[in-house]
Amino acid sequence: MKEFLDRNFLLKGRSAKILFHDYADEMPIIDYHCHIDPAEIYENKRFEDLSEAWLGGDHYKWRLMRANGVGERYITGGASGWEKFRAFAEVLPRAVGNPVYHWAHLELRRYFGCEVPLGPDNARKIWDSCNEMLASDADLRVRGIINKMRVEAIVTTDDPADSLEWHRKLAADESFGTKVLPGWRPSLALDVESPGFAEYVKRLGEAAEVDIGSYGGFKAALLERMEYFNAQGCRSCDHGIRKVVYMPAAEERLNSIFEKRLRGLCLTEDEAEQFRYGLLAFFAREYARLGWVMELHLGVLRNVNSIMFDKLGPDTGYDCADASSGISGLAGFLDDLDKNRALPKTLIFSVEPADNMVINSLAGCFAEEGVKGKVQQGCAWWFNDTLSGMEQQMTCFAETGVLGNFVGMLTDSRSFLSYTRHEYFRRLLCGMLGKWADSGLYPADMSNLGEIVRDICYNNAKRYFGL
Repeated sequence: MKEFLDRNFLLKGRSAKILFHDYADEMPIIDYHCHIDPAEIYENKRFEDLSEAWLGGDHYKWRLMRANGVGERYITGGASGWEKFRAFAEVLPRAVGNPVYHWAHLELRRYFGCEVPLGPDNARKIWDSCNEMLASDADLRVRGIINKMRVEAIVTTDDPADSLEWHRKLAADESFGTKVLPGWRPSLALDVESPGFAEYVKRLGEAAEVDIGSYGGFKAALLERMEYFNAQGCRSCDHGIRKVVYMPAAEERLNSIFEKRLRGLCLTEDEAEQFRYGLLAFFAREYARLGWVMELHLGVLRNVNSIMFDKLGPDTGYDCADASSGISGLAGFLDDLDKNRALPKTLIFSVEPADNMVINSLAGCFAEEGVKGKVQQGCAWWFNDTLSGMEQQMTCFAETGVLGNFVGMLTDSRSFLSYTRHEYFRRLLCGMLGKWADSGLYPADMSNLGEIVRDICYNNAKRYFGL
């Protein structure tokens, strides 16, 4: 009987073991998209208990608990840390086949040295042991965790109006070697239908020290903030949009829409889509000028449970996959940019697994001489970063393009313990490539395959993002 989560977890065959242990495992981590708080890095946060470190902000774990009927009091509510941890420990053994089962146990092993499966019978013992370590071990404060996992660069998710105070402080702190870079995420600027849009425009103007009274002024403020972000080391931008609707409009039309919205009037669906498309195209042209990578996260239907949204707000585990991610609109968008020589490097993500082929086939239409994988599919994202989801995504990438150019894994997480997801991805990658080599689908040249593994795990992202 094979031991659970042993040294060769997910590694079947000689080639897979060599690729992981001799090549992948030694590579640093570049976490090029996440949602962690840079203030907690600067302040080197110490976690109060295992529940705060492990369950706070991790909506993957929250969804498991809800699916098992756990009350919200034990998830995001007022229950004690021990009560929340115990509730999760009762759920976890039932989650056979779910990646959270593997992630959770990798986290317990890599950070706390706990090698037994968590369940209700041993929850108190594990709770006490891990809490003792959190209270006394400097390596389990935030900076220690980052150093332990050899994280070379972290890219956070930041609104254009953000002061980037903590990024500036971290950049000046010579005692901490990991780069913590801002990532531009203009969701509030694009969400023209939001009830708070006018208030956001005012806040943006204050941050940019620009008086915004027109669409031109709005763009000027955003451009000023882009330059500010760029000076603070920003090299990428993230857009969480349901789909790209191809609806170009003249500048005069966009100004009319903008002014109408500032007067508090409701927009038609076409007006909202025209505004979003025009602003997104403006952003993309500037990204190309600045040399930023444009990330597009598509196909998510957000906040579908209105009761829980009213109670908890966004990003609490109530989003789902949407089968319509608008590839035809995206194709027109990329083509417009390419025709005007304004297409930035672009990573396309979708939570719809059926989009693997359409994204990869679309990406191949926008190659550029001298740039490896200029437009490419991002890693299996969100609901797809499972064993089967990651293997399907990488297999499709390989079969339609050049897998050796793939920029690899990200955490997309709000938890500092999530870096073990890079190990999970690396083991799966090496298992897949090793299987191809052992079966004669690719030469069993470990030196060549090893370099491909190192590139996908680290080198490609470092080059692609200019780090």
